[in-house]
Amino acid sequence: MADLTEALLGDEEIRKALAEKARAEAEKAKAEAEAARLSSRIAEIQLAQVDREEQDILAEDGMNHVYHFNSSVTEGSVKTCMNTLSRWARQDPGCDISVVVNSPGGDVIEGMALFDHIIDLRQRGHAVHVTVRGMAASMAGILLQAGTTRTVGKEAWVLIHRAAFGAIGKSFEIEDKVEWVKRIEARIIDIFVQRSKEAADAGTATKPLTKAKVKKNWERKDWWLTSDECIEYGVADRVA
Repeated sequence: MADLTEALLGDEEIRKALAEKARAEAEKAKAEAEAARLSSRIAEIQLAQVDREEQDILAEDGMNHVYHFNSSVTEGSVKTCMNTLSRWARQDPGCDISVVVNSPGGDVIEGMALFDHIIDLRQRGHAVHVTVRGMAASMAGILLQAGTTRTVGKEAWVLIHRAAFGAIGKSFEIEDKVEWVKRIEARIIDIFVQRSKEAADAGTATKPLTKAKVKKNWERKDWWLTSDECIEYGVADRVA
């Protein structure tokens, strides 16, 4: 009888041990499953974060060939802009390029270099869309004329005025400088009149500019144009 009792007690201990082992294995499996679920969730979050970062990068202006010219027209600002536009043109031949301008103007010679650069890009098959936000004053207003399309914001302003240069030297040197500046002004007028004529031919300009009109309105004063006036005179193609 004692032997039977001991055997039964032994079996009970074995069953308890087996049950404890089964519970331990179940707990371990549960923990492993939870860890796997958590790991999977972390991986999903990390993947979503990477995707968001990628989408943010793809949405950046630089990735979409949008350049913001928000400074005076100087050697440095022109060089940076030209280098950026050239890089985009090399990386993506024929791509559309947008230049958003908010500038008080600046150096005419440096500005004309950028003007010619934009024209060159257009001749190589790139549509260069120039948009004014805030203002395009002086040389910046001339840069607006380089665009394949010219857009001004509803509350944007464009300033047209005569070229400003300093001169030091003998009287004939100053006279020569004045004569050169007058030749630059003639080229500026030609640029505005030509683009205005194109706008009139396209049916957007109702009061296209003439050389006489430009000379009259910029004589000894700054000529500020509202967005509506820009359309009327053919200085821009659309308001947006």
